[in-house]
Amino acid sequence: MKYNHIGIPTSGRFDNEIDLPHLKMTVSDHQDNAFGIQWQRYWQDAPYPELVKRVPHIAFEVDDLEKALAGHKLLIAPNSPSPGLTVAFIEVNGAPVELMQYGSD
Repeated sequence: MKYNHIGIPTSGRFDNEIDLPHLKMTVSDHQDNAFGIQWQRYWQDAPYPELVKRVPHIAFEVDDLEKALAGHKLLIAPNSPSPGLTVAFIEVNGAPVELMQYGSD
């Protein structure tokens, strides 16, 4: 696994917001800072578990998403938020963790 970013939910506005209507959320670019911090504001009708919408998550890149998911409690099933990327969320000791596989559709 390789660290990608930390996602921090917020209800406030932030600099350089990026609206993602297909995901029903607004984010910042995690690559615009040295630490990979991404601010996230979920829209009122965003269809995600409360744990994901309220608790910060850490995201890791994995080579084999299916293998990385094995044995973990699934919060958000594998999906493709953008071309060439598949993601899923799991719960680890009460915290959300995002697993990301690039080069997959």
